[in-house]
Amino acid sequence: MIRHYEKIGMIPAAPRRASGYRDYDERDVSSLRFIRRARDLGFPIEEISKLVALWQDRGRASSEVKALALARAAELDRKARHLDEMRSALEHLASTCHGDERPDCPIISDLASEHGRKVEPRSAKRVG
Repeated sequence: MIRHYEKIGMIPAAPRRASGYRDYDERDVSSLRFIRRARDLGFPIEEISKLVALWQDRGRASSEVKALALARAAELDRKARHLDEMRSALEHLASTCHGDERPDCPIISDLASEHGRKVEPRSAKRVG
């Protein structure tokens, strides 16, 4: 990933030692830690690039940083709701299956069905 960050200009290319290894100074390490923390918080590369630029701009408005963080939190909330809907749908399907030696399985039938229980990515509604 570090090479990729260098390639897209997120961080400057590190100088090389005679051995060919990259030589990172403390500023480079701080940048890499910043990027790693942003990745851990779910920011995509494009937004991390914006955050790095804002971090390096001492004249930045904190409102820009806050807006990015709130937008990312809203997106994570949307994804969490969708994951919860998927879990609920799977639990419902599992509750309809006997789970015994019989071949009949409502889970398989639902997955194979054109009109199976649907989970909408942006809604809590289920159609089925």
